[in-house]
Amino acid sequence: MRVTRAEPVLVHAAGDVPAADEYYFLSNLDQNVAVLMKTVHVFSPSRARDDAAAVIMDALGRVLVHYYPFQGSLVVSADDGRLSVRNDRRGVPFVVADADCELKEVGDVVLSAPDAAAVQEQLVFVGRSNSEEKEDDELGAPLLSVQVTRFRCGGFVLGLAMNHCLADGVAAAEFLRSWAEMARGVPLSSPPFLDRTVLRARTSPTVAFPHEEFAEMEDVSGLAGLREEPRVHRAFAIDADRLARLKRQACACSTFVALTAFVWRATSRAMRMRPEQKSKLMFAVDGRWRVDPPLPRGFCGNAVVFACCVSTAGDLLGGPVSAAARWIQDAIRRTADAFIRSAIDYVEVAGGRAPSMTATTLVTAWNRLGFHAADFGWGEAAQSGPAELPRGEVVMFMRDVRDGSIVVLLGLPRSCMQEFQDMVDLI
Repeated sequence: MRVTRAEPVLVHAAGDVPAADEYYFLSNLDQNVAVLMKTVHVFSPSRARDDAAAVIMDALGRVLVHYYPFQGSLVVSADDGRLSVRNDRRGVPFVVADADCELKEVGDVVLSAPDAAAVQEQLVFVGRSNSEEKEDDELGAPLLSVQVTRFRCGGFVLGLAMNHCLADGVAAAEFLRSWAEMARGVPLSSPPFLDRTVLRARTSPTVAFPHEEFAEMEDVSGLAGLREEPRVHRAFAIDADRLARLKRQACACSTFVALTAFVWRATSRAMRMRPEQKSKLMFAVDGRWRVDPPLPRGFCGNAVVFACCVSTAGDLLGGPVSAAARWIQDAIRRTADAFIRSAIDYVEVAGGRAPSMTATTLVTAWNRLGFHAADFGWGEAAQSGPAELPRGEVVMFMRDVRDGSIVVLLGLPRSCMQEFQDMVDLI
């Protein structure tokens, strides 16, 4: 596949935006996730899509009236080192592109084979900062970039590069649905709540929990050497029968808990961790309804905190899946208002310290976010999901809408992937 891109056009809010301060506040939950979240949304051929790019661009201008920070730029304060958004209304780069083939020739661009990266890279445009010296620096770069790639068959792919500090998965999916509602000419079903000060650290920060998610795990297994290996990315489909077996092994817990327990054990074994090596599991928990009071409907931002479990590899791999599942369930129960407020205060006290990733597996579940449900006027997306994993330790759960299976997306050093495959085969 070869894609030819037109020059980017800057899209601005098509109307008056609410009066805003020069800088838009980002909470402590936004501070540590200033990485690009790249997604692709595949729309199959249809007669109604000849002007899809124009419809999507026009709707973007109208939705930016409600999501005005998305057209700003990321800056860091010289006073305290905090990230914030400058409301400079620089606009959102929008690119129209054409592919030299039909969609069916590309195959599954979301839940795909190892060579998918080369395809996905052509489907997502990444806007750069104005300074050439900062080409790889997120500061000054657009917070959102859009590409619509038209295929010869009439289908197209909507590719997005959004800075994660703007939105977690829930908020990003709501933004996409709001954008689609603008395209269809209907009122927003869930207008965004933009005031992130509701997650501001307390006046007297109080760290009431250990917060092992930030703790550094000593590398006693030579894991650093594995980073020099090429990483191999794979997608593993776990069908209903395998999920049922995993849930039985994990003793009647949820699908998420059972699959996460399996993945934690499988990655620890695949990375050849020594028995005394401490292995850390982190997984994203939506705090919207866990804080007291709950966040307002339509909260636009990062409301996700990382629940954490730590075990020696010996205990983790020597015990049953059900033991790991119980540790995960305990961590979920701990993730209530007190823990979330403590995590926010921890970042405040620690000066924005990011979680350590040594000997860590980080699980994030996208199978319930509903990205594919955004209807711009020609039906839901045939496929929708990440164009890449944001970092090596991330394991992502996706739902294959064709058969309902859960797809586990991950990358591992080349010498480790076969061991993970073997454990999947044993389910």
